[in-house]
Amino acid sequence: QVQLVETGGGLVQAGGRLRLSCAVSGLTFSSHAMGWFRLTPGKDREFVAAISASGDSTFYAGSVKGRFTISRDNAKNTAYLQMDSLEPGDTSIYYCASYSSDNYYSPRDYWGQGTQVTVSS
Repeated sequence: QVQLVETGGGLVQAGGRLRLSCAVSGLTFSSHAMGWFRLTPGKDREFVAAISASGDSTFYAGSVKGRFTISRDNAKNTAYLQMDSLEPGDTSIYYCASYSSDNYYSPRDYWGQGTQVTVSS
């Protein structure tokens, strides 16, 4: 079975940083693009960042570009989201997802259960 498990969430002050991890099992990790999304109460699910299977290309939402960095370690079957200069508006539940193909223009197939990030002012 496919599993995606997010870790690394927590409570930080504005301007702080966190690194989220997404450990993947049950599929050929290096063959799939990965992405991060977030869900905030009162808002729709929001795309945050994505990375191709090889890691050679990335894409970010405008709201996080320059502050967040997505990466992956295919040897560890793990994707990461480094979040710097955090703002209260970044408070959300963060989810990782695998894409159906090697690029992030393909549909998402699997989702993790999320990790809470809270940024205080």
